[in-house]
Amino acid sequence: MTSSNPTPQWQAYLEVHRDRFIEELKDFLRIPSISALPDHADDVAAAARWVARRLERAGLENVQVMATGGHPVVYADWCHAQDRPTVLIYGHFDVQPVDPIDLWTHPPFEPVIHEDRIFSRGASDDKGNLMAPITALEALLSTDRRLPLNVKFFAEGQEEIGSPQLPAFVRENKALLDCDLVVSADGLQWAPDQPKIDMAYKGMTALEITVQGPAADLHSGLYGGMVQNPNHALARILASFHDDSGRVAVEGFYDAVVPLTAEAREQMARPPFDEGALKQRLQVDDLFGEPGYTAVERGWARPTLEICGMGGGFQGEGFKGIVPARASAKISCRLTADQDPDAIVRLIRRHVETLPLPGVKVSVTPVEGGVGPYAMPLDHPGVHAAARVLAELYGKPPYFTRCGGTIPICTLFLKTLGVYTVGFSFSLEDENLHGPDEYFRLESLWRSQAGYVRLLDELADML
Repeated sequence: MTSSNPTPQWQAYLEVHRDRFIEELKDFLRIPSISALPDHADDVAAAARWVARRLERAGLENVQVMATGGHPVVYADWCHAQDRPTVLIYGHFDVQPVDPIDLWTHPPFEPVIHEDRIFSRGASDDKGNLMAPITALEALLSTDRRLPLNVKFFAEGQEEIGSPQLPAFVRENKALLDCDLVVSADGLQWAPDQPKIDMAYKGMTALEITVQGPAADLHSGLYGGMVQNPNHALARILASFHDDSGRVAVEGFYDAVVPLTAEAREQMARPPFDEGALKQRLQVDDLFGEPGYTAVERGWARPTLEICGMGGGFQGEGFKGIVPARASAKISCRLTADQDPDAIVRLIRRHVETLPLPGVKVSVTPVEGGVGPYAMPLDHPGVHAAARVLAELYGKPPYFTRCGGTIPICTLFLKTLGVYTVGFSFSLEDENLHGPDEYFRLESLWRSQAGYVRLLDELADML
C-alpha cells in the first residue's frame, strides 16, 4: 500500500544529503574565525569566503563578500517570486575566543561528533544554525527549482564584537537589504522538546576602565604606603558599582528603564523555571541580583552591570612584591528599554570621576559598537508564522519569552530598514555557547532545516 502523504521532494533531498551536510559543517567549524582577536582577521575573512561559496552551491544568486571597514559580510539573494514578500535571513560566521583552552576536551577547532552532538567552537553559536537555512534553500532550489517568496541572505563576521561597522554598512546598503521581515538564525530554543520565540533582547554597551599609577612597577617594600596602588584604586571603583543587595549604584542608571507591567511579569512567569536545578547546573550555592525581581525577570528584563575581566600587577606562578604601575577592568552593561548605550557610558564615567582617588589617573574608554534594546510586537505576522511552524515541529506551542543576551542587528534593522526580526534558531543554553566544549545537537540541525522550508511557506502567505 502506498502512502497518501508521500515524502516531499525537499525532505527526501535533506535526508539523502545528511552525511555531506555534516562534513561541510565540520569544514566550516575548522576555520578559527575569532572576530575579537586581530591575529584571526584572515580567518574571519576565510569564513566569509566559505559562506559565499556555500551559498553559490546552494543556488543563490548575486553572491558577494562585502567590505565593511572591519570584518566582512556576505550577501546573496533569490528574487524571482513576483508579487511575493521578501525575507532577509540573517546569521553570523564569527566566533568567540576559546580561552581557557585547557578546559576543552578536544581542540576547539577540530570538530568531534559524540552522542549525536558536534563539539567545536562555533558549533552552536552560530555556524550550526547558519548552515540550516543554507541547506534548506539548497533543498528547495534543487527540487522545486524555486522558492515560495523572495529571499535575501545576509551573514556577518563581527557579531561577537558588537557589529561595530554594521550600522554604517546597513545605512549605505538600505536598498540592497530592503525586505519585509528579517529571520534570525542566531538565538535559542527553550529545551530539546519545547520551542520558544524571544520577543525582546537586551541592548549592550561595554567599556574599559584603566587606572595608571607610577611610571613603572615599584618595589612594594620600598614604595608601599607611599603611593596609591592602582589595584587598590581599581578595587574601590569596581566595588562602588553595586550596593550590597546587588542593585547598580551608578546614579541615574535606572532612570530611563521602563517599569515592568503586571502583564509582562505574568507572561515571564509562564515558562517553568526550576531555581534549584539552575543552581545545581551552574554549581552555585545561591542566585543573586537586584532585589524585588525574580531571577527570570532579572535575566530577561532588568538591566545589569557586569565586571567581565580585571587585571593588574604580577599574575604568574609564585610571588612578586610590587606596587603595579597599572590596573584595568572590562565592564559590560546589558540594557533594557528605554536605556541608551551612550548615556549609560556617560553615567559610568561621571560616577568614576566623583570617586576620590588621589595619586592615579583613571580613564573610561567605551568599546565601539554599543546597541540599544529590542522588542517585537506579539501580534506581528512573522511571530504568528514562526509560532505555527515551531508548534508543528515540536508538537506543542512555543513559549513567548525574552532574552538577556544581545543580538545587535535586530535593533539596527528596525531603526534603519524599518522591519522587525523574528528569531528562528535552535541552539540551547546547555550547549556551552561562549564556553569550553561548545556543541550543537545534530537533531537540532535536521529539525531546523525542515523548519526553514516550512517557515518560508508560511511567510509567503502571511506577510
